[in-house]
Amino acid sequence: QVQLVESGGGLVQAGGSLRLSCVASGRISSFNVMGWYRQAPGNKRELVATITTGGTTDYTESAKGRFTISRDNTKNTVHLQMNSLKPEDTADYYCHILTSGYNYWGQGTQVTVSS
Repeated sequence: QVQLVESGGGLVQAGGSLRLSCVASGRISSFNVMGWYRQAPGNKRELVATITTGGTTDYTESAKGRFTISRDNTKNTVHLQMNSLKPEDTADYYCHILTSGYNYWGQGTQVTVSS
């Protein structure tokens, strides 16, 4: 199967930056989509950003201009650079991969932005 391990969450003041990283291992197809989702307490899990192996990206509206998703296909890693963080970005962030028609999730990493 596929395993995802995230790192990089933490506590930051509003206006600060954090960089999340995720490493995927296991049976991963040559074409896949990796991304980040987040879930705040009491809310549904929502998409933050995705990136294909070809480098095509997609962002939720609130992330545009502040967050940048990138990946290294040789290492099956994906990163999310988050700048100008706001208290409303506080959530558990989950790494995701869609490969060979299957969805896999990481265990989540907590991001807390204080005002």
